[in-house]
Amino acid sequence: MCAHPLTVVEGSGRHPHAPICPDGVEIAVNRAIGAGYRVGCKVRLGHVAGRIVGYNIGHYGRFSGARYPLLVKTQFGVAKCSLQEVAAA
Repeated sequence: MCAHPLTVVEGSGRHPHAPICPDGVEIAVNRAIGAGYRVGCKVRLGHVAGRIVGYNIGHYGRFSGARYPLLVKTQFGVAKCSLQEVAAA
């Protein structure tokens, strides 16, 4: 597996304090990892090949990590995906 540099992008949200108990994002990311979708794994989005490059930890917005925990890089760019949208390649 090749190593890719990690870029941290800081943003602001409506909730400045992180919750202490596991939230929907943490549960969704752990579920994805438990299902075998780890960074570097090859996947398919329909007919498009891709690779898991990270996890969406966004807590707010239309595409939050609770619904779309996977970050998949394809020839068209990086997409936020749910577990139902990807299949192992």
